[in-house]
Amino acid sequence: MKSTRMLTLFGAILIGACGGGGSGSQFAGIDGGGTPAPVASAVAKGTITGFGSIIVNGVHYDIAGALISVDGSPGNESDLEVGQVVVVKGTLASDGATGTANTVTFDDVVEGPVSEIDTVAGTITVLGQLVRTDGDTSFDDSIDPASLEGLTVGDIVEVSGFFLADGSINATRIELKPAGSEFEVTGLVSNVNATTFQINDLVVDYSAAMLDDFPGGAPEDGQPVEAKGMALGASGELLATRIEFKGADLADDGDHVEVEGFITRFGSITDFDVDGVTVTTNGSTEYENGTSADLALNQKVEVEGEFNASGVLVADKVEFKLAGFIRIESLVEEVQANQLTLLGIVVRVEAATRIEDKSDADVRPFSLSDVSVGNYVEVRGYSDASGIIATRLEREDFDGEVALRGFVESVNDPDFAILGVTVQTVGGTTFEDENNVEITPAAFFGQAQGSLVEAAGTLSNGSIIADEVELEN
Repeated sequence: MKSTRMLTLFGAILIGACGGGGSGSQFAGIDGGGTPAPVASAVAKGTITGFGSIIVNGVHYDIAGALISVDGSPGNESDLEVGQVVVVKGTLASDGATGTANTVTFDDVVEGPVSEIDTVAGTITVLGQLVRTDGDTSFDDSIDPASLEGLTVGDIVEVSGFFLADGSINATRIELKPAGSEFEVTGLVSNVNATTFQINDLVVDYSAAMLDDFPGGAPEDGQPVEAKGMALGASGELLATRIEFKGADLADDGDHVEVEGFITRFGSITDFDVDGVTVTTNGSTEYENGTSADLALNQKVEVEGEFNASGVLVADKVEFKLAGFIRIESLVEEVQANQLTLLGIVVRVEAATRIEDKSDADVRPFSLSDVSVGNYVEVRGYSDASGIIATRLEREDFDGEVALRGFVESVNDPDFAILGVTVQTVGGTTFEDENNVEITPAAFFGQAQGSLVEAAGTLSNGSIIADEVELEN
């Protein structure tokens, strides 16, 4: 209960530092000149999904005149990357799809050496912070392969992401940093004494640190802080050179705000926190990809609405962010205005799809219009009644292998089908269980039907000749 309360305070302060904003269908009016009318004090906190100028929570913000801050220092558009969580402050047009940014702020949640890697669980530990990865985690080109397998203990990484209810971090982007980089960690103070405190499992020695903006002059339990330092002590503690209090006033009454994140506290369907921001719903709240009954702790959502005089976000809309469990890696067969086809599978690309060029061409800004037939892409996404929707789309250089992950629809040993694509297993195919342990073909086919499976191999007449198939959690 204590950690939940602390996260509530921290998330509210993070969003409150920049005012209000958002997007949505309620902004349908056009002013007398035929131009979408701006909405004052618009703030969006969410993941960068693309550029041109910048796309956050499905809204294109013009950042030509914006002040950009990166980890507390002045920056520019080239310092921003797809997958980073930012706060955009500015104005939103009445169409709900475009806006103008006055400021764009990026702060990582942790930067430091990796002390533990668990590829099965999909986690790493950085400065005592548990970092969770999933299908929607973007890995920078500096990490090869682009997964946890591209990291080693001792690597210095920068992590952007959202907090979960237990204080762990769901990573949206991970990037390698050079030796000598400053260590940083953001979180909530606990076990404070005259010289040390903790942020989750990290002990911070602040005896020689410069303290910034603390109301009482020194850290107190429950306060949100950012700690920085260049080294660790003999016991692994961060030898802090600077501790900054991250508190600030919440948005003003009537400001419109849009927040992406996980539900970090759940009291009821009318009282919960998203990434720490207190939210209430009412009879007018609209739901997308779910209903109010689906609201629960650690559910990922995007909420938009207005802050009231009590500093609570009154939700006009709650969108459930569905997990990108589907994975397709192959050559593009067809491209249309908002969709592409690969392995015969049609995938829809939306404004909220995170899109990035990781090929040697390295096009930026990059969009679906830059994708051509014959390009090799990786798609992560989910399926609903309308088909498959991409959460991530990355163009890559073709290495001769294709891959497909999804639920097995039918089994005809030694073959099976996923999303209508036949996967053929042969004498040289390797079979693995959920823990990456090799199993027999009989053990695999005994549980394949209806299971989530990933297959990788070569493409032959529309089918995949599998080098490896793996049962997935």
